[in-house]
Amino acid sequence: MANKNPSGWNAVADWYDGWVGKDGSEHHRHVAIPAMLDLLAPQPGQHILDIGAGTGVLAKSVHAAGAHYTGIEISRKFVQKAKNYHGAYGRFIEGDARHLSHHFSEVAFDACAYLLSIQDMSPLNDVLKNAAYALRGGGVVAIVMTHPCFRIPRQSGWGYESERRLQYRRIDRYLTPLNIPMKQHKHGTTISFHRPVSTYINTLAECGLLVDRLDEITTYQQGDNRAEERANNEFPLFMGIRARKQ
Repeated sequence: MANKNPSGWNAVADWYDGWVGKDGSEHHRHVAIPAMLDLLAPQPGQHILDIGAGTGVLAKSVHAAGAHYTGIEISRKFVQKAKNYHGAYGRFIEGDARHLSHHFSEVAFDACAYLLSIQDMSPLNDVLKNAAYALRGGGVVAIVMTHPCFRIPRQSGWGYESERRLQYRRIDRYLTPLNIPMKQHKHGTTISFHRPVSTYINTLAECGLLVDRLDEITTYQQGDNRAEERANNEFPLFMGIRARKQ
């Protein structure tokens, strides 16, 4: 399965753009983008590659830090939208995360970012091996994703125990890798690839990318009651990983 199947993602591009918009959804703005910037810590003059860039919601923040932004995205429609929205902040290229050598020279970047995109990509080894190819020595891969332990499409959800007034997270499956079709209303189908955390850590290491930071990130949303508030503060629905090329 390719990085972001182009036919699948082209089919949902307008729907996705309507949800995310120019600057990202609320979860992008309040959680994912701040978490990514914290992991990247972009510096003036650095070259940062956003892999699976979507509509380019990370570009403006990277540019504001004085770094050079490049976004690569397999969906032609997403690339067009990204150029329209954020072309002033960097460059956008249509391409596949498994074949970065088709577009970039080796060790061309100081950092590679996967902003809510890596769970749409497979095979993971090919994707991360290409990130390692693109990075200079000491460069970082920064990943922000939905938490593989607690947020598994069709295999997780909220429950409520009335006697204890307790909201809990139900997990039906975890260790088994899953390719999960994601139907976006009537617009098309994409695939989400569930993998346990160990797969990410071990595959990064196999590619010469050693983890130096792992963040477990809770939602920005406030609960409507005490049980929901506690659950929101206890269950991280997002995860950030930073790994460094050796």
